[in-house]
Amino acid sequence: MIDFKPKIIVALKSYNKQTFSSDLMAGLIVGIVALPLAIAFGIASGVTPEKGIITAIIAGFIISLLGGSSVQIGGPTGAFIIIVYGVIQQYGEAGLLVATLIAGVILLIMGLFKLGTIIKFIPYPIIVGFTSGIAVTIFTTQIAEVFGLSFGEDKLPGDFIGKWIMYFKYIYTINWWETAVCFSSIALIIFTPRISKKIPGSLVAIVVLTVVAYLLKTYLGVDQISTIGDRFIISSSLPTAEIPNLTFESVKNLIPVSITIAVLGAVESLLSATVADGVIGKKHNSNTELIAQGAANMIVPLFGGIPATGAIARTMTNINNGGKTPVAGIIHAVVLLLIMLFLMPLAKYIPMACLAGVLVIVAYNMSEWRTFKAFMNNPKSDVAVLLVTFLLTVIFDLVIAIQVGLILAFLLFMKRITETTEVSVIRDKLNLTEDDSGMEDEKLMIPEGVEVYEIEGPYFFGVANKFEEQTIQMGTPPKIRIIRMRKVPFIDSSGIHNLTNFCKNSQKEKINIILSGVNKDVNATLEKANFYDVVGRENICPNIFRALDRAKYLLSALEESE
Repeated sequence: MIDFKPKIIVALKSYNKQTFSSDLMAGLIVGIVALPLAIAFGIASGVTPEKGIITAIIAGFIISLLGGSSVQIGGPTGAFIIIVYGVIQQYGEAGLLVATLIAGVILLIMGLFKLGTIIKFIPYPIIVGFTSGIAVTIFTTQIAEVFGLSFGEDKLPGDFIGKWIMYFKYIYTINWWETAVCFSSIALIIFTPRISKKIPGSLVAIVVLTVVAYLLKTYLGVDQISTIGDRFIISSSLPTAEIPNLTFESVKNLIPVSITIAVLGAVESLLSATVADGVIGKKHNSNTELIAQGAANMIVPLFGGIPATGAIARTMTNINNGGKTPVAGIIHAVVLLLIMLFLMPLAKYIPMACLAGVLVIVAYNMSEWRTFKAFMNNPKSDVAVLLVTFLLTVIFDLVIAIQVGLILAFLLFMKRITETTEVSVIRDKLNLTEDDSGMEDEKLMIPEGVEVYEIEGPYFFGVANKFEEQTIQMGTPPKIRIIRMRKVPFIDSSGIHNLTNFCKNSQKEKINIILSGVNKDVNATLEKANFYDVVGRENICPNIFRALDRAKYLLSALEESE
């Protein structure tokens, strides 16, 4: 059964005037907060400003309408800047639309197959690593705008190291007017909350510095301040829907980056929803949220938009300003739509350096440098995953970073699990615990010629050889081996293969194998694999007492045959 339960359906059943008033105020404020961010994210991603706003409008509306969170606000985010910019550079805007559409389909499938809970298990060091890496990369991309650098006929390289080499090469071209605008923008964003937490600092910065730049240009003849209108043609009309040109070749080439967009979108949206849950004291539906995210990213590219996901900062703004239901998110989308239709022409006067200041603050907030610093005190394996993911994100790209990070995290996890599984060999006395006999400190004598192998922990491919190594170390082979499996919670195909080979090799050496205390799940797995045909059902015992009785019987039979 599909797990699709939009929160708005539940919310509207008990909706009232008071709740609407709270949602209305929150929606208005979030819409205003989202405006400069949508413009900045659009430009930084390599598309026009209105495409950032279109994404915020359409995705914001769909995510609120269909989502599994009561307060989630969707739209373009800083996390996608680097991916989107890279796709545009390599495949053009047409390629981006295809990649976004495919990512939407992947997200939809994730939700339909109830993978929302699985996404939450992505190791935290990986999340911190690529989030911090993205932050550093965003900051790096804005240096030219921060200082107003000019590169002449040289083209700015796409890689991290190449960019910084170019920055230092052309540092002498610094534009002090744009530098002043940028740092003024940063200062206003930082200090505005100290005066009023209701008014977004980014909006104050844009309004104030746009007015200042206009006055400087108009009345003082200062023409060194570049604005949005100097680089882009601003459109205030909604685009018509167009289906991207889907070809087998383009889909094949864009699958890897589409998966990255989908995974990143899923992680960020569910992380945002989880943070929101902790504040409002409610639970979101992760599978419904993924379906909504998928639908949004399937529809947005039809109108030329960029990838979207849940935005933590805007979601928290929604909560802090009284947002109660998804209606607040819908209102935020309507507010952005009205701004785009009636006020968009004014956006051409916004200084580019001012937007750079907005993105510098976004990068700083994304960096989580305090969390990053605190992580250095964690286990070395976690630190290794964090640093590898971070460095690969910064130096190469997110696709490689996520792939390598997940592989490394998986290998380290396997190592830890392997270390938790213990194999011990007993030849003389067996200490019995309460679950065996009801008596503590009871000791059971093991007959001569019998070895008891105690396996504690999962029996999978990571520990299969561990068991075999123990048998080699024992030297003189016994007549009977009892494998005690009462503390084995599961066994995989590699474990079955290893155990089968072990039993066959023992039988070649004329050593009998007895299994003891196999739990229900492991028993079912072994039976399905026809393992009991190898050892014989008579050698499968429910506990150690029956296993030792069986061993004594086999010993006496061997003595008689001799």
